[in-house]
Amino acid sequence: MNDFITLLPTLLIAALALIMFGLGLSLTLGDFRRLLGHPKAVVLALVLQALVLPAICYGLIVLLGVAPVYAVGLMLLAASPGGVSANLFSHLFGGNVAMNISLTAINTVLSIVSLPLIANFAIDTFAKSGQVVPMQTAKVVEVIVIVLIPVAIGMVVKRRAPSFAARMDTPMKRFSMAVLGALAVVAIAKEWDAITASFASIGLAVILFNVASLGLGYYVPRLLGMVRANAIAIGYEIGIHNSTLAIFVALSVLDDFQLMLPAAIYSVTMYVFATAFGFVVLGRKPATAAPAPVA
Repeated sequence: MNDFITLLPTLLIAALALIMFGLGLSLTLGDFRRLLGHPKAVVLALVLQALVLPAICYGLIVLLGVAPVYAVGLMLLAASPGGVSANLFSHLFGGNVAMNISLTAINTVLSIVSLPLIANFAIDTFAKSGQVVPMQTAKVVEVIVIVLIPVAIGMVVKRRAPSFAARMDTPMKRFSMAVLGALAVVAIAKEWDAITASFASIGLAVILFNVASLGLGYYVPRLLGMVRANAIAIGYEIGIHNSTLAIFVALSVLDDFQLMLPAAIYSVTMYVFATAFGFVVLGRKPATAAPAPVA
């Protein structure tokens, strides 16, 4: 049993890669080409991710009087790009998946610069420890392996075997829901002790940041006249951060267990609020049709 638990995170990464392959089965190169003709959505998402969300996070820290060590950890989370799960949630709730995949890739590349800058600002402002976060180029390789390559393979299969791609649509969506449940269970099991011990101190700030991220990512594009599918895509891209990256920086780079606690709590609560966002705010069941094109 212990060996299985040890291997489970690796198995889930493989499962996520398979999900990305399934997403690729519903995409064509035309979905990505249309992004070039509508740069407003992409630029807006990047501005929200890199500038607005860290500012909101900083405001929550000051407003709630978050302890310095947790403040740095929360800013690490805000500086992290969208996670792979953003693509999955967007797929399930009718977002523009091609936009999500493109934004995930672009955000991850930009985070090589933006994450150290924001993290170092937080350390200097709140902790004043003098630690410096180096460039996380390994995460670019990770996003290529887990997201881009499987999607590209799926797109090739769709082009060469369209009937197979159509048959696999429903089974892949059901598999996606099962993986979502498994991810939540693993997150709770791995971080349970840390979560229960620190929730009273940092839980409210994490939850408010998660809700603000989802709401901002969806409603700002809608207020600016963007189509619903694009707003859903941006909402999930902005609202679901790569908590694994934040935990990695906290533990492996800064070597401080407490810094990772906001991301640990977020890794559990985000599944609850991202799902609630889909059912309540979007007012719909998970999508069974391909995402709408960019418009």
